[in-house]
Amino acid sequence: MAENKAEVIGFHKGAISTLAKERQELVRMVQIVDQLIAAHVKALKELGVTLGGEKEEKDIDEKLEDLLK
Repeated sequence: MAENKAEVIGFHKGAISTLAKERQELVRMVQIVDQLIAAHVKALKELGVTLGGEKEEKDIDEKLEDLLK
């Protein structure tokens, strides 16, 4: 029974480790996408284009922040 419990503990610890690394990679990907979105928004603003007003842009920013949490 002790070996079985140790195996189960090892399995769960391994899963947590793998999932934590996957989460880090997803956060990194979201940050890259966020930077790309910001670059496109900036380019559009320089061209005089707005994306639906300040409230909509704030909502987009809040949604991106929520994804990063």
